[in-house]
Amino acid sequence: MTEKLSETARETILAPLLQNGWEMVEDRDAIHKTFVFADFIEAFAWMTRAAMWAEKWNHHPEWTNVYKRVDVVLTTHDVGGLSSLDAKLARKL
Repeated sequence: MTEKLSETARETILAPLLQNGWEMVEDRDAIHKTFVFADFIEAFAWMTRAAMWAEKWNHHPEWTNVYKRVDVVLTTHDVGGLSSLDAKLARKL
Protein backbone atom coordinates (compact mmCIF):
# COMPACT_ATOMS: atom_id res chain seq x y z
CA MET A 1 0.00 0.00 0.00
CA THR A 2 1.14 3.52 -0.76
CA GLU A 3 1.89 5.76 2.20
CA LYS A 4 2.02 9.51 2.66
CA LEU A 5 5.58 10.87 2.40
CA SER A 6 7.37 11.31 5.71
CA GLU A 7 9.15 14.58 6.48
CA THR A 8 12.52 12.93 5.77
CA ALA A 9 11.32 11.53 2.45
CA ARG A 10 9.91 14.93 1.47
CA GLU A 11 13.34 16.52 1.83
CA THR A 12 15.05 14.03 -0.46
CA ILE A 13 12.24 13.21 -2.90
CA LEU A 14 10.60 16.61 -3.39
CA ALA A 15 13.72 18.80 -3.51
CA PRO A 16 14.74 17.82 -7.07
CA LEU A 17 11.16 18.28 -8.28
CA LEU A 18 10.92 21.74 -6.73
CA GLN A 19 14.21 22.65 -8.41
CA ASN A 20 12.69 21.60 -11.76
CA GLY A 21 9.62 23.80 -11.76
CA TRP A 22 7.19 21.91 -9.52
CA GLU A 23 5.65 23.98 -6.73
CA MET A 24 3.80 23.14 -3.55
CA VAL A 25 0.07 23.88 -3.76
CA GLU A 26 -1.14 26.32 -1.14
CA ASP A 27 -3.59 24.81 1.38
CA ARG A 28 -3.11 21.26 0.01
CA ASP A 29 -0.54 18.52 0.31
CA ALA A 30 0.06 18.50 -3.44
CA ILE A 31 2.46 19.69 -6.11
CA HIS A 32 1.69 21.68 -9.26
CA LYS A 33 3.42 22.47 -12.53
CA THR A 34 2.36 24.23 -15.73
CA PHE A 35 3.66 22.83 -19.01
CA VAL A 36 3.58 25.04 -22.11
CA PHE A 37 3.91 23.60 -25.61
CA ALA A 38 4.14 24.99 -29.14
CA ASP A 39 0.45 24.38 -29.88
CA PHE A 40 -2.64 22.39 -28.93
CA ILE A 41 -1.61 19.26 -30.84
CA GLU A 42 1.74 19.09 -29.05
CA ALA A 43 0.05 19.60 -25.66
CA PHE A 44 -2.57 16.94 -26.38
CA ALA A 45 0.04 14.46 -27.62
CA TRP A 46 2.01 14.98 -24.40
CA MET A 47 -1.15 14.40 -22.34
CA THR A 48 -1.80 11.18 -24.26
CA ARG A 49 1.70 9.89 -23.50
CA ALA A 50 1.35 10.95 -19.87
CA ALA A 51 -2.03 9.22 -19.62
CA MET A 52 -0.43 5.91 -20.59
CA TRP A 53 2.02 6.12 -17.68
CA ALA A 54 -0.72 7.26 -15.30
CA GLU A 55 -2.87 4.28 -16.28
CA LYS A 56 0.05 1.85 -16.08
CA TRP A 57 0.85 3.02 -12.55
CA ASN A 58 -2.84 3.46 -11.62
CA HIS A 59 -2.08 6.98 -10.47
CA HIS A 60 -3.96 9.73 -12.27
CA PRO A 61 -3.20 13.45 -12.25
CA GLU A 62 -5.60 16.31 -11.79
CA TRP A 63 -5.05 18.34 -14.93
CA THR A 64 -6.54 20.91 -17.23
CA ASN A 65 -5.68 21.82 -20.79
CA VAL A 66 -6.31 25.12 -22.51
CA TYR A 67 -4.82 25.42 -25.98
CA LYS A 68 -1.05 24.88 -25.56
CA ARG A 69 -0.99 24.90 -21.76
CA VAL A 70 -1.40 21.94 -19.41
CA ASP A 71 -1.72 22.53 -15.65
CA VAL A 72 -0.98 19.45 -13.55
CA VAL A 73 -1.64 18.83 -9.84
CA LEU A 74 -0.38 15.65 -8.21
CA THR A 75 -1.52 14.25 -4.88
CA THR A 76 -2.55 10.81 -3.66
CA HIS A 77 -6.16 10.94 -2.59
CA ASP A 78 -6.02 7.52 -0.89
CA VAL A 79 -3.44 8.77 1.64
CA GLY A 80 -4.59 12.37 1.89
CA GLY A 81 -1.43 13.93 0.49
CA LEU A 82 1.80 13.38 -1.36
CA SER A 83 3.19 9.89 -1.83
CA SER A 84 6.06 8.31 -3.74
CA LEU A 85 3.62 7.79 -6.63
CA ASP A 86 3.33 11.55 -7.05
CA ALA A 87 7.10 11.94 -7.19
CA LYS A 88 7.38 9.04 -9.65
CA LEU A 89 4.78 10.52 -12.00
CA ALA A 90 6.21 14.04 -11.65
CA ARG A 91 9.65 12.78 -12.68
CA LYS A 92 8.11 11.07 -15.72
CA LEU A 93 6.20 14.17 -16.75
